[in-house]
Amino acid sequence: MTVTGTTFDDDTRRGWRPGRPSRASLGEWITANVILVVLVGLIVAIAIYDTDFISANSVRNILTNSSTRILVALGAGIVLISRGVDLSGGRMVGLAAVVSASMLQTETYSRQFYPDLPALPLILPIAVAIGITTLLGVVNGLVVARLRVPPFIATLGMMVIAFGMTAIYFDQPPNNSQPISGIREDLSALGTGQLALGPLSIPIIIVIAGTAAVIFWVLLEKTVFGKNVYAIGGNPQAAQVSGVNIVRTLIAVYAIAGACYGLAGVLEAARTGGASSRYGELYELDAIAACVVGGVSTAGGIGRVRGIVAGVLVFAVISYGLTFIGINPFWQQIIKGVIIIGAVAFDMSRARRTR
Repeated sequence: MTVTGTTFDDDTRRGWRPGRPSRASLGEWITANVILVVLVGLIVAIAIYDTDFISANSVRNILTNSSTRILVALGAGIVLISRGVDLSGGRMVGLAAVVSASMLQTETYSRQFYPDLPALPLILPIAVAIGITTLLGVVNGLVVARLRVPPFIATLGMMVIAFGMTAIYFDQPPNNSQPISGIREDLSALGTGQLALGPLSIPIIIVIAGTAAVIFWVLLEKTVFGKNVYAIGGNPQAAQVSGVNIVRTLIAVYAIAGACYGLAGVLEAARTGGASSRYGELYELDAIAACVVGGVSTAGGIGRVRGIVAGVLVFAVISYGLTFIGINPFWQQIIKGVIIIGAVAFDMSRARRTR
């Protein structure tokens, strides 16, 4: 039996008994699920102010707008768990958005990026875009694992490289840095289409993000690879002594992150109906913030998929909710900053208690 990520036996050893919750066990539960408490508290507070906030339409809008952010945060999260950091994610999102949108414009559009390009199967440009960002992720992993360059510096350099690649590609004639639009309906459907499930209709982009989250949960919680990622993040020296191939694992971590950024870029182009070289700007910082708020330790080795998703949703609720009730949007930044600082302070306090 599993209760909030711990086993029944674990809870029993901590003094928890069915039907007899103690203050200590309640405090432990709140500590372990603080991000979920914050998320529910935000929703309740805004709903009290305006009950329309908890309508099906509002929930759908929040989840739709959060879907690409969840993908970026999953990529950033697995890197953080491995005791790294990835600053290149946002620019990879922009690169993938531009590449996929440029190859999937309608043939009748007056300003095509590739005027003589025949209609391609949908999967091909998507595979090219994701393949490029995955390859850049592999380069990140090689530089970090093989050359021993600190992840902050390695991915900072890749961030600049990815933006340069996007700018050069975006500026080539006949486009000359004009925003790309007129994308095909089959691509647009990935971002705005609905999947009918009986009486319900769920946006396809939410289904994709949810599926990715489940895959990540299985990958990190149920596979040897996931255990190796946590081991490296917790203690790289001990992991190496235990036989973990650190180089190969880190390369795979950054490659997976790159694939997530690429998929997010494709879906961002599909959701917005186009792309420009500014797409993905600062997405990496929002993703890292969401991970930290969701309980991913900046020191590595700690973090769960549900926390990452909840962290993204917290910021989405803040952004959408405050706009919904008519509060000055600049307050969003202040509130987000306070939450981030509080989350990091909590993480540092937890690390000190552990030591």
